[in-house]
Amino acid sequence: MFDRRYLLKGAGLAAVAATLNSTRALALDTVTLPFANGERPLVKYPQKRPMIGLTSRPPQLETPFAVFNDGPITPNNAFFVRYHLSDLPYNLDPDKFTLEVKGKVDKPLKLSLKDIRKMKATEIVAVNQCSGNSRGFFEPRVAGGQLANGAMGCARWRGVPLKAVLEMAGVQAGAKQVTFNGMDGPVSDKTPDFVKALDVDHAADGEVMLAYG
Repeated sequence: MFDRRYLLKGAGLAAVAATLNSTRALALDTVTLPFANGERPLVKYPQKRPMIGLTSRPPQLETPFAVFNDGPITPNNAFFVRYHLSDLPYNLDPDKFTLEVKGKVDKPLKLSLKDIRKMKATEIVAVNQCSGNSRGFFEPRVAGGQLANGAMGCARWRGVPLKAVLEMAGVQAGAKQVTFNGMDGPVSDKTPDFVKALDVDHAADGEVMLAYG
């Protein structure tokens, strides 16, 4: 016999997956950004107000610029979305998630979400901006997502400082940079891995890596 809650959960995940991969079906209207070929669908995704749809696989959602007139803090449901790879983590289990820290450290770490929540948190207000923000205005045109000015947002961020995590691991002399792996993954195993391209190891879970050249 099938468990009813299991079936409902599966159906819900399937619906979310279908939604995330079907921008055209969810188009509410269109907007025209102020550069060549600037017409974009205005789309509605789960947990989001109508956003400017750049791509659907993977989802790239730009904040309508008028949102920034409403105040200094960008609402969560209007914050831009930028995935780089199309294999998205639809069913993350918080009880099984781990953050791995390794590389040029004295003590490699593997922290659960519960471990992280036990650490002292801090809070800051800061702007987060995609490096490709405003790319659509470039002349001549350059490759990449043709964004206007909406790939940015200002939020109140709360969490454990990276410095505290690195102090637990113990940074070794010679470490030059920290690299991060997101949880969106490649559909094909042949997709180049960013962290491997920097000559450091790769981990399957969330990862903080101290790189060295």
